[in-house]
Order: sequence, then C-alpha cells, then structure tokens
Amino acid sequence: MDVKEMLKHVDHTQLQAFCTWEDIEKLCKEAIEFETASVCIPPSYVKMVHKNFGEKLNICTVIGFPLGYQVTAAKVTEVEEALKQGCNEIDMVVNITDVKNGLYGKVEEEIRAVKKACGNHILKVIIETCYLTEEEKIAMCKAVTNAGADYIKTSTGFGTGGATIEDVKLFREHIGPNVKIKAAGGVSTLQDLESFLSLGCDRIGTSRAVGLCKGELTKGY
Repeated sequence: MDVKEMLKHVDHTQLQAFCTWEDIEKLCKEAIEFETASVCIPPSYVKMVHKNFGEKLNICTVIGFPLGYQVTAAKVTEVEEALKQGCNEIDMVVNITDVKNGLYGKVEEEIRAVKKACGNHILKVIIETCYLTEEEKIAMCKAVTNAGADYIKTSTGFGTGGATIEDVKLFREHIGPNVKIKAAGGVSTLQDLESFLSLGCDRIGTSRAVGLCKGELTKGY
C-alpha cells in the first residue's frame, strides 16, 4: 500500500490538553494537503475548525474522553452539541468502570444511546484495551456490535498502552460484520501504519502519520 493510500485511512489527531489554535490549524492544513480521512480534535475546537475550514475537512471529535466515566446523559449531550457545531464523526470512550464491574449490558445500552444521538454520523467506540482482560475485550466486541456502533477502537492514546496486533486479531474474531476497526495509540512508524491496515483496520488514529510521511521525526499520540 502506498503512502497516499495509507493516509486516506488516518484520523489525523491532536488531543493534547494544552493544544493551541496554532496546533489545530496546522493539523487541519496538513489533513487537507495530505487528504487524511479526518481530523480528530477536542470538542472545544469543533466550531472554530468548521468555521475556518468548512467542508474541506471531515471533523471528528471525542466524547467522554479520556476516562469514560461520565454519565450517559452527559455523553449524549456532548454528542448533540458536537454535531450542532459541525462535527461529522464521534469517538466515544466506554465507561471502563462499568466494564471492570462486569456490567456489560449497561455499557451496551450506553453505546446504543450515544449511537442514537449520532444518527447517521459515524460512531467509533473506544474500549481502552490496556485496562481490559481478554474476556472483557470480547464482551466489548459483542456490546459494540449489538449496540449498532460503526467502529471499535483500541485506545485513547492516554492510557498505559496503545494498539497491538494481538488485540486487532481478537477484534476480528469477535466483532460483527458491520463493525470496522480503528487502531490508535502508539502507531509510531510507517511500518506500524502498514501493519495495522494489512490486518484489516479501516482507520488509524495518530498524530504522527503526516510527519512520518514527510520524513520527520515525530512524537505524540
């Protein structure tokens, strides 16, 4: 797969707590130039990005980020506001505490509620694999599938670990046919990018891809 094709699967990401408008503007201009799948940005920047770049960009934002333990009503409200302000795709974090307590049905209902708020917009569900057992990961594959979400996503990039080949293979075994995979966190080389795409990931979340393709040494999510 050539570099241009790989970038079409990248959610070009800037989610640092201290990111400035200058950082976000640079991200957006790179996304337009290199034709990435989207920009993934903090909710507080959605309105400004939409105002400045309009239909040139596919805007993605995060909900319940990065810890996931907001109540469902808060997550739904976050989604509604993001869509009003011009967002097209939503990446939500599951309530990891509910997962750890074995409340898989509750997690599924929350995903379903968030997907209902998203309507026809894409919903990606972050399960934060670094905190979960294999049994819990499989349960989340089922919850994401049953709730009608569009993607299962490995990681926030802010946990103790990111995407792994083993987790992507596990997802492939247990998600339904209508669910796609997004790998995120720790995708730090072009080889990583190509490997995850070859395994069947449809999206990659990273801040590094454009810099890597430009031959730069990069740091980040």
